[in-house]
Amino acid sequence: MLEVCDLSAAYGGPDVLSGVSLEVKAGETVAVLGANTAGKTTLLRAISGLVPKARGHIAFEGTALLGRPAHAIPDLGIGHVPEGRHVFPRMSTLDNLLMGAFCHRDARDLTERIERVFKLFPRVKERQTQMAGLMSGGEQQMISIGRALMGTPKLLLLDEPSHGLAPLVVDELHVAIGEINRQGVSVLLVEQNAMLALSVAHRGYVLEAGHVVLSGTSDELSADPGVRRAYLGI
Repeated sequence: MLEVCDLSAAYGGPDVLSGVSLEVKAGETVAVLGANTAGKTTLLRAISGLVPKARGHIAFEGTALLGRPAHAIPDLGIGHVPEGRHVFPRMSTLDNLLMGAFCHRDARDLTERIERVFKLFPRVKERQTQMAGLMSGGEQQMISIGRALMGTPKLLLLDEPSHGLAPLVVDELHVAIGEINRQGVSVLLVEQNAMLALSVAHRGYVLEAGHVVLSGTSDELSADPGVRRAYLGI
């Protein structure tokens, strides 16, 4: 589904990513682990066309992505939930969700898509008329994920969805990510919370200083002494 081959990326200075290769197959959840500055966010931004200098090869369902404008990427079936949530604070929760449907001009199934998000996140339904800026951090994260799902993506890019959230909310997101994948959406999950990531992912990659240094199944990475020491606190 998604193929990243020998990807290097920069914002004008030195490369943040160098020679990165990975893949996401249809139906998979794939985790990308790594410390701050490892290049995880840049990887997702490069896939979404948001990095000014990227070279190598990125293909989604056989379509080359590098060089395509960022606004054209969602039309191909890729949804991106950036780190930090970035809701529209003065718009209602429902209007935030509707913003995610902009690339689907046929509104006949709009109600069905909204109800799907509400089923996934009942709290969002309860607060659909409330301004998004007044919601808690966890609720805003649910809005951001719901907004991306309104575009009916085939692949969902999630950047640090658990960052700064209370443990109970993290558990809710854990369940939601699993359900999203069970509904047929492939997921590329960037996380510092390795325990969360490996508990929901089929496979994973470890990034260090812009390079992939390790890859394997979630069980293999969970058992790796270096991963356990660096990311699982064991």
